Amino acid sequence: MKRILVAGEINVDLVFRDCHAFPLPGKEVLADDFVMTPGSSSMICAMGLARLGNPVAFVGWAGMDSWGDYCVAALRDAGIDTTGILRDETLRTGVTTSLSTAQDRALVTFAGATATLSADDISDEWLQAFDHLHISSYYLQRALRPGCRDLFARARLQGLTTSLDPGFDPDERWGDELFETLDEVDLFLPNDVELLGVTGKTSLMDGLHRLADRRARTVVKRGSQGSATFDGENLIAGPAYPMTSVESTGAGDSFNAGFIHAWLRQQSLIDCLRWGGACGSLSTRGVGGTTCQADAAEVLALIEAVP
Repeated sequence: MKRILVAGEINVDLVFRDCHAFPLPGKEVLADDFVMTPGSSSMICAMGLARLGNPVAFVGWAGMDSWGDYCVAALRDAGIDTTGILRDETLRTGVTTSLSTAQDRALVTFAGATATLSADDISDEWLQAFDHLHISSYYLQRALRPGCRDLFARARLQGLTTSLDPGFDPDERWGDELFETLDEVDLFLPNDVELLGVTGKTSLMDGLHRLADRRARTVVKRGSQGSATFDGENLIAGPAYPMTSVESTGAGDSFNAGFIHAWLRQQSLIDCLRWGGACGSLSTRGVGGTTCQADAAEVLALIEAVP
């Protein structure tokens, strides 16, 4: 079984669900539900991979605080190796507050230790213990970005396969350095908004064509429209799985987990898209990104029910 290393950000999600309205300055509103869950793209993907039965380890920075304790315990309880987590009493663990109404949601994030992890924190000796390296939130992990290409190159030299989810660029600058990084990556996993931001294009096909000459296979998450990838000649569309959605936080990260799980088992592209789509849909059954992540049996049952 392939051993997976996830290198990324650690933070807590505080989710206020069914807010009666978004608060205006100087005013207070009520929410009908609240949950605290493990957050961050990296944590959600790692826990999704572990839930599917993969051996997973995590490397990242957290503060010596109650939020850090909570996150490390959540990863450990999910069966994830946490010996690679670095902690420092001068750092504070990141927190995201999510406010959702029936129509929309708003997020406020304190990045905290998120921007601390660097490529130097991940040695070649550490990489040698794994078969696959996954990195999420490229634009948020600002200390990791300068060395990200070299880290992926080192991983390739050690025989690892690799995947990257860029996440959204909060500065909306996107930049060009990511293109060179993609020449060291096997799987590139943006959503449709991120694809257009990275490529500067205005349509799915134009964005996919823009990246077609890069080494990485680009797989695009499209929410209720499913997913898509380009095989060099044809667009391959993955299905969307209808689900009574409670809350969609982290659905794309659970998609990543499902796609990587199937891809590491050398399944066909369409089957990888099915696994990703099923994992993403099933994760929306509860509040927060990790509370209702699927196991392999649940994924197979959904794929068989909705081929």
